[in-house]
Amino acid sequence: MTVHTSWRRRAALSTVALACCASALAGLPSGASAAPSPAKTPSKSAAAAATFTDDFNGPAGSAVDGGKWQIETGDNVNNHERQYYTSGNNNAALDGQGNLVITARKENPGNYQCWYGRCEYTSARLNTAGKFTQTYGHVEARMKVPRGQGMWPAFWMLGADIGSVGWPQSGEIDVMENVGFEPSTVHGTLHGPGYSGSGGIGAGYTLPGGEAFADKFHTFAVDWSPNKVTWSVDGNVYQTRTPADLGGKQWVFDKPFFLILNLAVGGYWPGDPDGSTTFPQQLVVDYVRVRTNS
Repeated sequence: MTVHTSWRRRAALSTVALACCASALAGLPSGASAAPSPAKTPSKSAAAAATFTDDFNGPAGSAVDGGKWQIETGDNVNNHERQYYTSGNNNAALDGQGNLVITARKENPGNYQCWYGRCEYTSARLNTAGKFTQTYGHVEARMKVPRGQGMWPAFWMLGADIGSVGWPQSGEIDVMENVGFEPSTVHGTLHGPGYSGSGGIGAGYTLPGGEAFADKFHTFAVDWSPNKVTWSVDGNVYQTRTPADLGGKQWVFDKPFFLILNLAVGGYWPGDPDGSTTFPQQLVVDYVRVRTNS
């Protein structure tokens, strides 16, 4: 695989909602490029109802709300990521200013073991499996991504039936992925049976004027309805996907999905950190919100 092909992350899940690990090998199309001329997202329906909201309010250093999120632990051999996802608030904590901060550190005080030996980095991954799922709606997060070679933040969703049908039959909706060597670009992608790995269906959105996504907060969203998913950044639509884009392959996005937030370090797609990468690096999340379409 080339550096233009990503492989979906794998980590151990501790939820009773899943019968097995949520494993997913997935990729971004090599042709993903700058976004077309921006268009505004559909206006919010007056009848839309909020179904999930986390503004991450709480004392500095406290863990995320366990009623909304679970913390995954483990490493990721399939992606060849370098980090170990830790539990509790070691790498995912509130900052006391209304943000969740997921921190990647070049350290291993717990002597965690990874696929390559003693882990070099720690980070965190959270999901809502067994706590919140939804079919269709507007899903968004306002975040400031980290910067540097080897950084790989993501906000994404997996089909809640992954424990019974496996991946990629479960389906995956990547709301936002960024890799450190593309500081001005994020990617949105669909993965399903016959269009996973390097065959994932998606595109990229590039900021104008060389601005980096790590410079400030941006809002990443999908509007999801029967047979249609639309991606936007800061309200600017950059792609819409329907079954017509799948070349006759199965559309697996008309069922409940759960949310995932994580910050990976290294891997096949982003490559490993190098001498230019500084640590710690942080994915700062202002909020995550989900609402119905009507």
